[in-house]
Amino acid sequence: MSSKMTPEERNRFLAEPRVAIVSIAEAGRGPLSVPVWYDYEPGGDLWFLTQSDSRKGRLLAAAGRFSLCVQEPTAPYKYVSVEGPVVATEPYDLEADLKPMAQRYLGEAAGAQYAEGMRDAHARGNSIKVRMRPERWLTVDYGK
Repeated sequence: MSSKMTPEERNRFLAEPRVAIVSIAEAGRGPLSVPVWYDYEPGGDLWFLTQSDSRKGRLLAAAGRFSLCVQEPTAPYKYVSVEGPVVATEPYDLEADLKPMAQRYLGEAAGAQYAEGMRDAHARGNSIKVRMRPERWLTVDYGK
């Protein structure tokens, strides 16, 4: 039997609030790999939030694509890795994007508090939402 996830299993796995590792090519070095909160609409784009003037933001602008890996670190191990192009980079909305993302990961009250605490940083105008169109998936569920 294959340990590969079905698309439905993959979507259920990605719907859980797991921290992902995003990897972005960097000339003359290994790729930058850092943790991010993400969201994914099955059949649609995967997205996360960052700052356009951060190392991550600058590398995304130059590379135009990235990989993202989400894992279950305890047995039975599972992971989803996805790679694709950046299809949109746009300013994110504090209430429509950051607050729901923070609440996905921190819970309703703590997420709202986190978003409110980011209001001043967001007001600087370099907060961006990065959308990727998944092209290639690699999935494993060793519990199968």
